Amino acid sequence: MKVQFDEKGLVPAIIQDAGTKEVLTLAYMNEESLAKTIETGETWFFSRSRQELWHKGATSGNTQTVVSINYDCDQDAVLVLVYPKGPACHTGAVSCFSERISNGSSSSLGDYQILQSLEKVIVEREQERPEGAYTTYLFEKGIDKILKKVGEEAAEVIIAAKNRDHEELRWEAADLLYHLQVLLVEQGLPFKDVLRTLEERHNDRS
Repeated sequence: MKVQFDEKGLVPAIIQDAGTKEVLTLAYMNEESLAKTIETGETWFFSRSRQELWHKGATSGNTQTVVSINYDCDQDAVLVLVYPKGPACHTGAVSCFSERISNGSSSSLGDYQILQSLEKVIVEREQERPEGAYTTYLFEKGIDKILKKVGEEAAEVIIAAKNRDHEELRWEAADLLYHLQVLLVEQGLPFKDVLRTLEERHNDRS
């Protein structure tokens, strides 16, 4: 094994969502936990506080299915791409890196993390049904209304593209993505499963 463990027999492991590319957590592995991760196809770590191996999700059910494991150029850190079954953080947050020090000069969300954030809001709307919210209106009207809106927005995208109107296309494409996300939530299909399918197709063609 080419991974270089430190003087304590550990190597930092960065865990990243294979679909959204969001960094979920930073943990540590020793040679045994890394071997078990490879053998079982789910993440295992070494707890520095308890001085023992632990299987992620063994008690919570929030396991992480391993897609790939890479090591860095110095061979002293590993990057583990996973499909998470539930939140990674013990607080219930999707990622352990949910606290922000600075937004910098760009958007507060990554280019694709906005889709994950939008899905979370839509799920909350479906469960809580706040009065006056457009998403609540869609869920209360039901599947036929949602499907009609997806069809209408798809047609608007086609028209904007045909007109070569980038500004209109940008707005209509955003509307289509939003209504598609509403449809996926109504159907109980996580958006990450769609991303997973895209990734599988990409890998098959590469």
